[in-house]
Amino acid sequence: MKKSKLILATGVAIAIALFFLLDLEQYLSVTFFQSLYEQNPIETALIFFCIYVAVTALSLPGAALMTLVAGVIFGLLHGTILVSFASTIGATLAFLLSRTLLHDWVQNRFASYLKTINKGIRQEGDFYLFTLRLIPAIPFFVINLVMGLTPMRVGRFFIVSQVGMLPGTLVYVGAGASLTQVEELSIKGVLQPEIIVAFVLLGIFPWLAKAAISRWQQHKVLKPYPRPAHFDTNLLVIGAGSAGLVSAYIAAAVKAKVMLVEHHKMGGDCLNTGCVPSKALLRSAKMAHYFQRAEAYGITPPEVKVDFAKVMERVHQVIQKVEPHDSIERYTSLGVECITGTATIKTPYSVDIDGKTITTKNIIIASGARPMVPPIPGLESMDYYTSDTIWRIRERPERMLVIGGGPIGCELTQAFARLGVKVTQVDIASRLMPREDEEVSALIQQKFIEEGINVLVGHRPVEFLLKNGEKQVILEANGEQQTLGFDLVLVAVGRQANTAGLGLDALDIAVTERGTIAVNDYLQTKFPNIYACGDVAGPYQFTHTASHQAWYAAVNALFRRFKKFKVDYRVIPWATFTDPEVARVGLNEQEAQAQNIAYEVTRYGIDDLDRAIADEEAHGFVKVLTEPGKDKILGVTIVGYHAGELITEYISAMKHGLGLNKILGTIHIYPTLSEANKYAAGVWKKAHAPEKLLKWITRYHQWERQEKHSGG
Repeated sequence: MKKSKLILATGVAIAIALFFLLDLEQYLSVTFFQSLYEQNPIETALIFFCIYVAVTALSLPGAALMTLVAGVIFGLLHGTILVSFASTIGATLAFLLSRTLLHDWVQNRFASYLKTINKGIRQEGDFYLFTLRLIPAIPFFVINLVMGLTPMRVGRFFIVSQVGMLPGTLVYVGAGASLTQVEELSIKGVLQPEIIVAFVLLGIFPWLAKAAISRWQQHKVLKPYPRPAHFDTNLLVIGAGSAGLVSAYIAAAVKAKVMLVEHHKMGGDCLNTGCVPSKALLRSAKMAHYFQRAEAYGITPPEVKVDFAKVMERVHQVIQKVEPHDSIERYTSLGVECITGTATIKTPYSVDIDGKTITTKNIIIASGARPMVPPIPGLESMDYYTSDTIWRIRERPERMLVIGGGPIGCELTQAFARLGVKVTQVDIASRLMPREDEEVSALIQQKFIEEGINVLVGHRPVEFLLKNGEKQVILEANGEQQTLGFDLVLVAVGRQANTAGLGLDALDIAVTERGTIAVNDYLQTKFPNIYACGDVAGPYQFTHTASHQAWYAAVNALFRRFKKFKVDYRVIPWATFTDPEVARVGLNEQEAQAQNIAYEVTRYGIDDLDRAIADEEAHGFVKVLTEPGKDKILGVTIVGYHAGELITEYISAMKHGLGLNKILGTIHIYPTLSEANKYAAGVWKKAHAPEKLLKWITRYHQWERQEKHSGG
């Protein structure tokens, strides 16, 4: 730190210390200023002004009290003028102190985190500051200090603060001024209309300010667009995947007029190319694997032949059986108007559907996501497949190359390998499923290798080429290259939101760095009546979170004038349906460490579980993260047979604030896999046994054995 900064920081520290050591807060009272005011009003106003500036500049407690005192001593008009300018000058000095002492260090230390914040301050800083100033619940000194760390200009800070603090100043000074009307300390003296009104305003001002800001924001953003005299629908939903279907269902259930627009197939990715077909394929693959493991169950392995074409036909039969749940017929019967077509948002109140304009009070964008395809040279000429298109194949490839080591890549890798395909799985990351803990990745990778899968982690596809009629890929790892031949390549490196063609650019609806639509805690875009949910909005791209968000989007869209609900992301579970399955809720170890969250680990090995042993599925573990010394659950990872089902007990526990003691005290049926959850809780309890108490109990039992009883 420079010498000048050190001197300044020392001076500020000494001033703050003296304030508390000398108990200077006593001089901020009505009594002190009232005695001065009676002797010399002008000097008192000047002294008050200077003290107020000093208190706010040094971020000392007492500004709110002094604002009330200003009303008592100087009245509404003069008190408001004094406080308005003193508070702004003091706030600006605090802003400058923060900027001088901490700005450079904070910006350099947290540059990557502050990039987005700095951009927002440059673009909308005046508005952010103004809205913060209107909400007294946020301490003014915090605003002063934090804003000093941003790129906001001093002049803008002063002007916006002066205007933004004025309404609050009027309310507080007015409340103080009303106290001068109390002639006696009695119910009659206090319960005067002016005093009651003043304190009611004081209490409800934060809500009034918040409501005013919200209305002003809505007016500002919607003003350029003419509001129709009549709306065709209450809600128009774009996309009939999980998020869109649930949104439309909820709207119809509460008797709103709702239109659902889908340009392709009802049910979206989950039904047609994602969850349903992949789980059907995994089941067939698992059955084939059971035949291969028959000897472990005391059964002579039969000769098994996988009819690959029939397996793929079965996948489509499963889709057809589930289709009626998501069909146009069903949703029409529920009261939803289903339209097949391409929707483009023209204004916040109108949507174009293949040339026809529909006016709507609210819009929900639920357009989903699609597989991401990396720009690797030569890939386009390989007739590559993704998780959307792999279901078209009917002939079993001899050699399959899977690019991607995430959940989708791992599930499909194992499924096709068990159906007799020689699979090579490639990922640029150092391990499979990098979002999970290292021991999870290691267990899954070892399982894949045991099943004959060629796992190449830490390898980057450099180029695809066709050589002598053979499809080949050049892989690079640690500066060395190797060439690998294959017959079919499946690209599974993630998914990207479907935002093209929706009209977002024309309406300047923001998109995040991840490519998803930017929404607030209520799933609103910049327009209060346009919402987004599901994969197109993120941050989680799971079918169950899409359905979860859809409830909030639909209810907020239809009833926001009465009540809005923030999306609850506190307990988000997911599972990867490899064998063994990997299920998780809350934090794992690598996330806890990255966020500097203290935790304890409790682990129970499923190889010890009676039912797992009987089922020849004695592998995997339950790992629970808890707060140190407490049974509060921070997160759970389960690896094993039916882990996706077992995790539900922990999801409920975390959702409703139940700890491991409650799970331990719950009866679990024997013999079941769910006992693993109880045994994990038992491991935690044993590790936290009250050792001192147990020593005394041991002595008690020893005493009982030695005690001589007389008679009886």
